[in-house]
This record gives sequence, structure tokens and C-alpha cells, in this order.
Amino acid sequence: MPGQAETYALLQGLAGQAPIETHISAIFVGADTVWKLRRAVHLPFLDFTSLAERERTARRELALNAAAAPGMYRDVVPVCRAPDGTVSLDGTGYVVDWVLRMARVPQADFLDAMAARGAISPPLLDGLGDTVAAYHASLPPLQTDPIAAFTHLIDGNIASARGAGLPDAEIDRWAQAIRLELATRADWLRARRDAGFVRRIHGDLHLGNLCLWQGQPTPFDALEFDEALAEFDVGYDLAFLLMDLEARLDRAAANRVLNRYLARSFDWGLVAGLKLFISLRAMVRAHVEARSGHPKRSADYLARALAALQPLRPIVLAIGGLPGTGKSTLARMLAPELGPAPGAVVVRSDEVRKRLHGVAPEQRLPPGAYTPQASAAVFDELARAVRIIAASGHAVIADATFMADAHRALVAGKNCLGVWLHAPIPVLEARIAARTGDASDADLAVLRSAANHDPGAGDWLAVEASDTNAARAAVVAALATLMC
Repeated sequence: MPGQAETYALLQGLAGQAPIETHISAIFVGADTVWKLRRAVHLPFLDFTSLAERERTARRELALNAAAAPGMYRDVVPVCRAPDGTVSLDGTGYVVDWVLRMARVPQADFLDAMAARGAISPPLLDGLGDTVAAYHASLPPLQTDPIAAFTHLIDGNIASARGAGLPDAEIDRWAQAIRLELATRADWLRARRDAGFVRRIHGDLHLGNLCLWQGQPTPFDALEFDEALAEFDVGYDLAFLLMDLEARLDRAAANRVLNRYLARSFDWGLVAGLKLFISLRAMVRAHVEARSGHPKRSADYLARALAALQPLRPIVLAIGGLPGTGKSTLARMLAPELGPAPGAVVVRSDEVRKRLHGVAPEQRLPPGAYTPQASAAVFDELARAVRIIAASGHAVIADATFMADAHRALVAGKNCLGVWLHAPIPVLEARIAARTGDASDADLAVLRSAANHDPGAGDWLAVEASDTNAARAAVVAALATLMC
């Protein structure tokens, strides 16, 4: 880079190899240290041509990421020119540049690389949901005007899409639909702001900015150069990850992360903004890929941006049955297929109970957590979640035993299908005995007690669940009839 050639040479010598180049940075990877240099570039959305701005944003990046990735970010050091004209890192003389110094993360531990080789497992997806929920919970609320912020973002994306050469007709169609969606959600966005959900988010939360660090999925490289691009609803932050997961893996992966996030945060109302959030994130990627010379990827993201805004009828699916009938397995299979991206929210009574007791879904609870009063609180929260999600226009699956008529009544209503799963007791016993790392605490004794009080399907659809695929087909057929 002209004007930074000596700094490049110095850092390349320290790293022992050429840097990884992005449009704004050069990243020099050594044996155990990484040096990140901001390139002296002027782009439509940033200006790194001044030394002061490169220092400011390097220090801002350190401050933003140190807490989320402890030990990964080390310090910001100057590149100095000595009186004899030589340059050195953190040496004497006057400063010619600034470098962010970090620990080295193995390339194989970045989540985009893991996705490419099929190494992102269901437990890791759950860990991602936990990580992002905890990250957002740590951020203080802001009073930024969400309508002004999103209007500015939409206008900027329209201009960028035109500048990148995307088809005018599709840009116009997207612009009309996204502005309508923003107007529809304006009061909701303001209420979210007033409730504390507008925060200084990560801003660039895709798989390339997540890695395994100290054994845990960890966000890094939060957007540091423009606060106006990072003061948004936490749902907009999550949406980038969901959109990226669906594009790189599949909808089931995105759906699992969404459901884990909601199970840990109880932020059921977030789904009302997913159409807006996901469409915006996809449009960003559409014009970025176009400018990067990837027309096929650009077209795919543009199609996602438009598809995310399509209206869909809300569905409430309630799945009940004795322990071991496969309620949660069936719910997880069906969720990606129902409703707008990335699929239905699964409100699982076992996960609600764990959240109400302040523990992780897989942590066992004592018998005192299963009193009638405790169970009433669980079903009250489950019903509240179903109402919020359905009212937002999203699809929702309620997953619980639903042995009491009063519990079934909590989720009854328009566009609701109640399904009662049943299977022979030996099948249920074998499934429960095989469980590991599950949110359900039900054991064989709980199953046998419940079987003595089996209420049956009643007016719900009875589905034999020994074969999960056959059960899925039966429910899909019933849903198709309901939606006709």
C-alpha cells in the first residue's frame, strides 16, 4: 500500500508470510500473534486516510471486543520511525502507523471455515445461541431513534445496490416492500427501543466473525468505525447470523440458533422484526457480493432479501404426548419448514421451566421445580410466548405434555392444530433410557406415572409416533388441510 509500504514490510517480516488482505485491513498472521493494520483507504462508508482515525478505530476495536473475547485482543501499538529512518514496532521516534495486536486463532477454528467443511454440530449451534444471547444481555440500552436509523440504512442500501449494478426492477420492488415493512413495524420498533432492546450491537455478526476461543464460540471484530451502523435492535444483530447460517448451511441450522437464543432470552417479541431484519441483511450481502465479482452469490442474496418480505399466514401447532413420544424431535424437524425465515419458533415447556429457574436447558432440576405451582408458571409463560409470536405473524410450535384440558385451552385458537402423539410404552421407555444432554428431566418413573393418567387425544389429532418420519408426514398433511 503506497505510504504504508515500510509498515507492510515490517509486519510481514514479523509474521513470516504475506498478509490476508480485506478492503479495509491487512492482517499479518504469525506463529502466535496477529497484527492488524488499517489500510489508508477512503471508501463511501469510512475514511482511514488519516493517522488519527486509524489510531482511534484500532483503539475502539480493542475496547469493543476485549470483554467478549478475553485474551484474544492484546493491545494497540505504534509503528515508529527512529531518527536513523528505520521503522519498528513500539519503538522510539515519531509514529507513522498504529497496529492492533491479537492472539492467533487457528484458521480451522473460525466458524465460516467450520461451516465449509461441515463441522458445525447441533451442540455448537446451541452454543452459538447461548453466546449471542449472553452477549446481547451484557449490552446497555440506548435511546437511538430506530425509524431514523433504519430509514438511513434502507436508503444507503438502495444507493449501494444501484451502484453495484443490481437490477433496477428488483431494487425498486425491494425498496417498496422494505419501506412498507418499516412503516408497518414503526410503533413496534419504538416500543422495542423503549423496552431496552436497542443497544450498541456487534454490527457484523456473521460466521466469519465468530470462532472457537478457549473452547467456546466467541464473537470478535465488532464493527468499530461508525456508531450509526451499530446502534440497532438486538434482533437486527441476530438476523445477520441467522441469514448467514441459512445461506452457508441450511434453514434448520438457522432455526436451531433462533430457538436456542429465544429459549435463553425469552425475547419472544423479536420475531416480529425478522422479516425486516433478515431482508436488510440479505440486501447488504447482495450488493457486497456484486462489488466483489460474485454475481451468482449476489443474485442468491437478492432473492433472499425479496423472499424474506413475503407475507405468510401464521400457524400455531401444539404437540402433546407422554414423555418419550418424540414431541421435541418432531417439533425440531417441522420448525424449519413452517412460516417465514428461518422457520417456526419452538416454545418447549422443558426449556421454559429451566429458564424460569435460571439454569441452562441441559441442567437437571430438583423435584421442587415440578410442583403444581411451578408447572402453572411454565404454562403461563408458554401461552404468553405463543400469543406474542402468533400475533407477530410468525409460526410457532408449542411443545409440552398437554395432559390437562386447561393447558390445551391456553393455545387454542384460529389456525391452530393440536396433535397428540402416542406410542407403545416399551418404545417410550427405550427413548427415555437413551436420552443424553436433553432439556427434559423426565425419567422412567415419570413416564410410568404419566401413563397411568393418559388423557388421550380428545379433540386433538392422534398420531402414532413409533416412526418419527411417518408421524411427521401425518402432521404435514394435517397442516396442509388446515391452511387450505
